[in-house]
Amino acid sequence: MPGKDMDRIRARSALETAREQPVITAIAALPVVAVLGVVWWLLGFWPALLLLLVFGGVVVWKGKLLG
Repeated sequence: MPGKDMDRIRARSALETAREQPVITAIAALPVVAVLGVVWWLLGFWPALLLLLVFGGVVVWKGKLLG
């Protein structure tokens, strides 16, 4: 199936980019880390963990929905 091959190629190239340029990965993850830190500071660990799990679930669900 050509669609699956293209997804593997994109995933492999994204992983290689992250390995070669970790600053790009850090810049991309910074907003998520900042929001998590603010929620943790305001509400505590468990609400921050819950927000992280919900956000991760939405990302996975949307990725499968669009893919």
